[in-house]
Amino acid sequence: MNRYGLIGEKLGHSYSKIIHEQLADYTYDLIPLSKEEFAPFMEAHDFNAINVTIPYKQEVLPYLDEISEAAKAIGAVNCIVNKNGRLYGHNTDYAGFLYTLRNNSIKITGEKVLVLGNGGAAKAIVAALKSLNPKELITVKYKEEPGVITYEQASNMHTDASVIVNTSPVGMYPKVDASPMDIAPYGALNAVVDIIYNPTTTKLLAQAKERGIIAVNGLEMLVAQAKYAVELFLDTPMPDEKIEEVMKNLTS
Repeated sequence: MNRYGLIGEKLGHSYSKIIHEQLADYTYDLIPLSKEEFAPFMEAHDFNAINVTIPYKQEVLPYLDEISEAAKAIGAVNCIVNKNGRLYGHNTDYAGFLYTLRNNSIKITGEKVLVLGNGGAAKAIVAALKSLNPKELITVKYKEEPGVITYEQASNMHTDASVIVNTSPVGMYPKVDASPMDIAPYGALNAVVDIIYNPTTTKLLAQAKERGIIAVNGLEMLVAQAKYAVELFLDTPMPDEKIEEVMKNLTS
């Protein structure tokens, strides 16, 4: 058996095959699974290692024999390695996001940070941000819920935030004219990170760039988490320079 790939429901837009095949010399399959196909696939264990995307990052948990500490803290797995029939779950989104912050010199410690959205994509990002000890970490959403504030409340009370991270899909292709928020009132901003990578410059990031603020899209996180996944898949370390190499290939 020699099977590597990505499972999820809709994978038509995925860059993962291109990225993995540039990082490693295996064939990487895109494996779309309907809800009905998901359980039989997981029970069969017919793979060396897989990545997991929407909507299965939490659904895979009951099928795993062991889960890494980072993945446990996040409550989601995006990477599974099959070792002699035992399934080991990891979350490389966490390390991928930390790499993005490091590589772009985005300071989180002691800062006020707003996270837009609280869906599955936010889980690893919030855990990574918490590990860096921000002064405040506030989740913003379009509707009122326990533990989150609305966009209106954010613009009334938190315009002194220095970092904004968008984990929501607002602004993603094809709805490129949408933006989750207007950052004009936020005078203290140092950086905006948008985990969307299609388009490469969302409306939100364009607004940040106009002001000369650090503006980073989600492609780097995607490539970095893939690099960390390849290390787990092949049990071999790989230099971080590979991330930049693949980034260049994807954006040139």
